[in-house]
Amino acid sequence: MHSQNPPGSSSRSLYDRTFFLAFLANLLLVTANALTFRFAEFVKFLGGTEETTGTIVSVGLIGSLMFRAFLGQALDHFGVRKVWMTACCVYLLGCGLIITSTEIGPQIYLARTIFVIGLASMFACAVSYIQTRAPEERRTEIIGTFGSSGFLGMICGSQLGDIIFNHYPASQLLYQVLFGSVLALGIVHMVLATTLTSGDIHSRPSETPAIHKLLFRYWPPLVSIVTLMMGLGFSVTMVFLTRYSTELGLGGIRTFFTAYAISAFTTRILARQWSRVVGRHKLIVAGLAAHCLGQFCLPFVTSEWHFLPAAICCGFGHALLFPCVVSLGAGAFPPQYRGTGTAVTLAAVDIGTVISAPFLGWIIDHHGFHTMYYLVCAILGFSAVAYWFASSRVVDSDIAPKTATDPQRSPVRKLEPECVSAK
Repeated sequence: MHSQNPPGSSSRSLYDRTFFLAFLANLLLVTANALTFRFAEFVKFLGGTEETTGTIVSVGLIGSLMFRAFLGQALDHFGVRKVWMTACCVYLLGCGLIITSTEIGPQIYLARTIFVIGLASMFACAVSYIQTRAPEERRTEIIGTFGSSGFLGMICGSQLGDIIFNHYPASQLLYQVLFGSVLALGIVHMVLATTLTSGDIHSRPSETPAIHKLLFRYWPPLVSIVTLMMGLGFSVTMVFLTRYSTELGLGGIRTFFTAYAISAFTTRILARQWSRVVGRHKLIVAGLAAHCLGQFCLPFVTSEWHFLPAAICCGFGHALLFPCVVSLGAGAFPPQYRGTGTAVTLAAVDIGTVISAPFLGWIIDHHGFHTMYYLVCAILGFSAVAYWFASSRVVDSDIAPKTATDPQRSPVRKLEPECVSAK
């Protein structure tokens, strides 16, 4: 990826000035993304339905996925810096198109697509950059600690979004201010990203195989269960929750996302080394179960503080799932193709949203929010049990203490069947 050598194993060298600049950049980007949780309200303002929102979101993600078929190879070939700067420019263009959209038509679909392409690519570049700064055995830890910045951004974005909505009446000006803030935060993120990568010198791999060859060779199929479920959960909380709050006549979504983020941030800090104690697969089962419980709590909401149990459960689940999934997915690829591995893993999460968003929107329009929540709860619960059975015999190479003493788990035998390449 980039030329800097990963730091040593000490915490002091791992969490240096560069790490905290990247931490701040990601915080700002997630703050901007949290503001877009109000996108469903914008679609409703323009005359769309819940199904329309789901369709626009899915179309945007499909366009993003098509682009990201080449993103990983671009990261491997051109390096993080060039791709990151390009992604920022695409993001800003998408923001501009959203701000100037005045009806449900081709522009809003195009705007959402371009915006998501830029946003997803910026996230992929940030994660690709930060994970190269840690030794292999601490990669899950640094991904998790870095990702905790996103939970702080979620608090800031949800609070700022509610302030904007409470200050301005429902009008075109409201959404110009909202998405103008998204654009401004993206500009500051771009400045920080430029600073972070200013000294990087990229070394291209000797060959760049086609993405389908890399997928067949390295992609861990078991991880697909988790990425699809994460995408399903994001459809519920980050696309439709704002409409649920509005239908209940509540003040907004700040209570949910603030509690969600506090729960996730606290869990992420406390659990940053859990993967080396119990293994990533057990953490994934716990994360899916927590999401299931969180979805089960949502139908019982009648006032804003009732969001707290669901938010705490979903935040806990998110905190466990993301670093484990990125570590397993991207880590299955060799270092020279880690950019592809990271892009593919993040794209796999979006596939879950692509598949679920229109379907969930249709269920809401025809059967209501409660039916949708119970269905999602059942799917997540079944997936947690399925993953538990499928991974019960898998040895996790992240469990560091046992690799030194247990001959069945020596470094020579990293028996993660879903991660072994078919050389």
